[in-house]
Amino acid sequence: MFKDTLVLFAFTAVVLAQVSPYGQCGGQGWTGGTTCTSGWQCVYSNPYYSQCIQSTAGGSTTTASAPNPTLTGIAATAPTTPPSTLTGKLPALGWNSWNAYGCNINEAKFIAAANQFVSLGLKDAGYQYVNIDDCWANTSRDSSTNRIVPDPSKFPDGISGLASQVHNLGLKIGIYSDAGTKTCAGYPGSLGNEVLDATTFSEWGIDYLKYDNCNVPGNWSDSATPQGNDWYNSNSAIRYRQMGAALATVSRPIQFELCIWGDANVWTWGSRVGHSWRMSGDATATWSYISNIININAAHLSSVNFFSHNDMDMMEIGNGALTIQEQRTHFAAWAFLKSPILLGTDLSKLNSTQLTIIKNPELLAFHQDATIGTPAMPFTAFSSMPTTSPPEYYSGKSSKGVHVFIINTSSSTATKQFTFSNVPGLSASGTYKVHDMWAGTDLSGTHSGSSSFSVSVAPHDTVAYLISNA
Repeated sequence: MFKDTLVLFAFTAVVLAQVSPYGQCGGQGWTGGTTCTSGWQCVYSNPYYSQCIQSTAGGSTTTASAPNPTLTGIAATAPTTPPSTLTGKLPALGWNSWNAYGCNINEAKFIAAANQFVSLGLKDAGYQYVNIDDCWANTSRDSSTNRIVPDPSKFPDGISGLASQVHNLGLKIGIYSDAGTKTCAGYPGSLGNEVLDATTFSEWGIDYLKYDNCNVPGNWSDSATPQGNDWYNSNSAIRYRQMGAALATVSRPIQFELCIWGDANVWTWGSRVGHSWRMSGDATATWSYISNIININAAHLSSVNFFSHNDMDMMEIGNGALTIQEQRTHFAAWAFLKSPILLGTDLSKLNSTQLTIIKNPELLAFHQDATIGTPAMPFTAFSSMPTTSPPEYYSGKSSKGVHVFIINTSSSTATKQFTFSNVPGLSASGTYKVHDMWAGTDLSGTHSGSSSFSVSVAPHDTVAYLISNA
């Protein structure tokens, strides 16, 4: 079918107008030109879309895989390209503009954020991505090249000029697009223009792509569970697979965030397509959001490892009326569950306590551990432990040892406890000491493996411990 389609495009070259580079040249219902300008060829992507790709690039630019006889429709020819292993091994650390500024963005705000990474010690703590969210583009693509155009009133030096300034500080830059016809704010989306947009982003120096899920045409939506419950071959997944394949054709490694809001059971296939995937809708600066997304994520932690991160959305530290204890839990949970941590506030407004939270070296070390990629997992801390939503007790390993994290989900101070031998990796015959990861100090005394440890935890606060042999 693939070869026959290309032959048909070549045959009709004499009667249809030639399509400009990266333009659409075929697909169901397409009435425009079906041949490309000299040096470009019309490459089949899926039944709804074919695109003019530079012919000198060879087969690597073809985003369609060979038809699979066991699949039908779009899934039969959808790309199966895995994400790059040159980026995204560890969950991202950085900042995103949306929670602070929404559409009210400009070049100066990103340069300010990048400089604050340096001046506030965030760069030294490991933060590296300065990410642009929605509303950065003109409302229409360029009429001759079909490329997305940065809004010159917001970005007078273009995105490439901003990227150069961010890179000169030793940082990385991210951008935003959408797996639909338009972004959530109504700017050009990338559905049907994946290769062109991936090429454009790479040429601008982009290191990270947040790919949203708005304005999806009806023929690309999923009205029911796919056959065999195979969400990897759902229309939703294929929209993201097309951009993933396009990113694989460019020379610059670009970390790929699937902002799919937890739809289409993304945790079951996200690691085959991108580096991280959103597990819910947008974050809010409320305890109800924090506790709910922890609960959602706790059910799918087996999906998390190197190059594979459940994304609980951007940080709200510095926003709203969260207590300091709630902000500590916000950061700690994102760290020990190994979600990307993208700060989402005006960095100049962070106070010293908030900066201490987000720069905590021991929680960041667990989050960024290059030896062990798995997160902390819920465990039964003691016999007859009550069930809570979200779970309160988590344990995990890092290159430093065994860790225990405890969240007080109640609205009043409560005593929490765990038995050492109940912690995975510890034994009843061992003797242990406890290190407070928030304070960076050892607690006094030692504990037998059969004994219990108790601590008073403030409302909505989280304690974090490293436990090692005495």
